[in-house]
Amino acid sequence: MFPIFDSHAHYDDERFNEDREVLLGHVLPEKGVCGILNMAADLQGCYDTLVLTQTYDYIYGGVGIHPECAKELPKDWLSQIETLAAKEKIVAIGEIGLDYHWLEDCPKPRQQEVFCAQLELANRLSLPVAVHDREAHGDTLEFLKKYRPRGVVHCFSGSVEMAKELWSLGMYLGLGGTVTFHNARHSVQVAREIPLDRLLLETDAPYMAPVPCRGKRNDSSLIIFVAEKIAEIRGVTPELILQAALENTKRLFKIS
Repeated sequence: MFPIFDSHAHYDDERFNEDREVLLGHVLPEKGVCGILNMAADLQGCYDTLVLTQTYDYIYGGVGIHPECAKELPKDWLSQIETLAAKEKIVAIGEIGLDYHWLEDCPKPRQQEVFCAQLELANRLSLPVAVHDREAHGDTLEFLKKYRPRGVVHCFSGSVEMAKELWSLGMYLGLGGTVTFHNARHSVQVAREIPLDRLLLETDAPYMAPVPCRGKRNDSSLIIFVAEKIAEIRGVTPELILQAALENTKRLFKIS
């Protein structure tokens, strides 16, 4: 059983409330999960993520404001993020980005304002970013070209052409359950062509469970199905995919 490093999950989510301690305490490590990067979505999630990193040796964290949570924030939100980012085992600014699917949650101008503020913060702190991009490919790419952070576009859903532009900027791409979905044409193409040194594996748990668990609660042990699918697409072994993703995650987030 090869070690699994989940580069993007949300174990502070309420769907883990009933069994979080059991799951993180021994179930996932017994299934080969050696590392998890828990990504916050709102301010409370940032503090909850910090607690997870302090409770479990193998959990690291990202702090940031998701675009759906960016509409109403306290005046000192960015200084709170900066303070939390200095804590031990907080290794990223994330989850940040743009989401134009649910504009009623937060309009474009506000999303862009909060995204850019966090990109600037990440560069100032020399931390990588974890970027959310949903139906906002053009603007996401524009801002990444402008600020040129280190980081990953998680749950990547764009074209191979966009992927190549991101690789040229030095960005990594996170692939998860979508690559196993039957209608995932773009994800399959990207999985086939991505340089192995640009690949991260993720769950986005509790969301986006891969086939054959689609529709159920996702967790980090299910990354094995993603690795097997990418290996099948590329004609290599799942162990090679897991090894590459593990090394890339540690390198990007500077985890020893």
